[in-house]
Amino acid sequence: MVDVFAGRTLLNKDGDFVDPEEALKNKVVGIYFSAGWCPPCRDFTPILCDFYTELVEESDPPAQFEIVFISSDKSTEDMVEYYHDMHGDWLALPWTDDYKHELKERYKITAVPKLVIVKENGNVITDKGRKQIRDKGLACFRSWLDAAEIFENFKG
Repeated sequence: MVDVFAGRTLLNKDGDFVDPEEALKNKVVGIYFSAGWCPPCRDFTPILCDFYTELVEESDPPAQFEIVFISSDKSTEDMVEYYHDMHGDWLALPWTDDYKHELKERYKITAVPKLVIVKENGNVITDKGRKQIRDKGLACFRSWLDAAEIFENFKG
């Protein structure tokens, strides 16, 4: 269980509530701080979508990886539009949940986009997920998995 989301409710792309304990168990988690009004975010999000699709949706078995989107959009409507139009089939913290402010403080987020890769306990593997994906592509996941020290089913 990713302790960082303990007791919270997350959303999927269909707008359904998701229990983070089930959805994030035994996974490396990318906490994606982003916003639709931000040009660098709109530039990186499609790259992140491709990365996620290859790792999770096209791998058999799926890689032990999940993303949780933390919105810096200006309204729920802006967040929902950006999430549905540009994001992959990952999870999101509801825009109305003020916990996003605690997460930004905990992970020292001063600008978006920022992709923080964490272990199950919420400890940081890297706060340079965006750069690593751009530089190394799928290869960076192996180093994250090794650092996460979780039971592996990933062959790659």
